[in-house]
Amino acid sequence: MDESAVRALLDEFGKAWNNHDLDAALALTTDDVVFESTGPAPDGDRFEGRAAVRGAWQPIFTDAAASFDGEELVVAGDRATQCWTYRWADGHIRGIDFFTLRDGKVAEKLSYVKG
Repeated sequence: MDESAVRALLDEFGKAWNNHDLDAALALTTDDVVFESTGPAPDGDRFEGRAAVRGAWQPIFTDAAASFDGEELVVAGDRATQCWTYRWADGHIRGIDFFTLRDGKVAEKLSYVKG
């Protein structure tokens, strides 16, 4: 994927998150997608495959008050790094995602937070 295609994919992915459209977000992932969550400390949890990732993401997508504000996005070939702020009804946290992309989709999303 060239840089503009990566940026377009991750823009669409971010919109799916902020629209709370779990099916749309998962459609932008590979069948064998890997997600590493920010918690529990210190290492988070690892989820492999769409079904497992769906279960991990469901509570985030269900929270109508939640949103992600994307900050800087750096693209390097089939990898991308994005800083973000995650907001919910009474708070927020800042973090970063490391993406691996394959076949025009998100193959890996490793998430980390400040603090």
